[in-house]
Amino acid sequence: MKILIIGASGTIGRKVTEELSKKNEVIKVGKTSGEIQVDISDLGSIQSMFEKLGKVDAIVCIAGEAKWDNFEDLREEDFYIGIKSKLMGQVNLVSIGRNYLNPGGSFTLTTGILADHPVDKTTSAAMVNGGLHSFVKAVSLELENGHRINAVSADLVEDAREKYEDYFPGHTPVPMYKVVDGYKKSVLGIPNGEIIRIVA
Repeated sequence: MKILIIGASGTIGRKVTEELSKKNEVIKVGKTSGEIQVDISDLGSIQSMFEKLGKVDAIVCIAGEAKWDNFEDLREEDFYIGIKSKLMGQVNLVSIGRNYLNPGGSFTLTTGILADHPVDKTTSAAMVNGGLHSFVKAVSLELENGHRINAVSADLVEDAREKYEDYFPGHTPVPMYKVVDGYKKSVLGIPNGEIIRIVA
């Protein structure tokens, strides 16, 4: 299977790439690293990436930014960071990518625990994750050529514990193998339209 992984060098992306590379051909993509670069907030960049790559069997996105700040300090343009990157970036990957996805192929998007259990300073990020959940459920009803789509939504992950644990009091970090299994379920399994929630 030929699998495109956007965000392959990130905290989660590295582990997912390592596992899926064992039995598949993985194309590693990043914003500034990887075999090919893409800025998912830029429609033209996404189009250019797919034109270079051609057809693939699975498209996995483990990328996207959103602003974390107190609601009272967020301005309209701050919300647009997450809308343009994590939300519309992944929506556009599906919109354009369906033309480059082989029949029976799959999309795997990434959201997170904030859609269901927001924490302090995450109004913008939580909004984006929730929007992606609704998008996945709705677009799964319309995809053609046997295409599937799911989102992996993990709690705080073990490898990011030191960096983010102060933001997630009381959250038990998820072992990385469980997070990786969520992506394997989406890519190698048969779910469609699912929000694959990964908790400890």
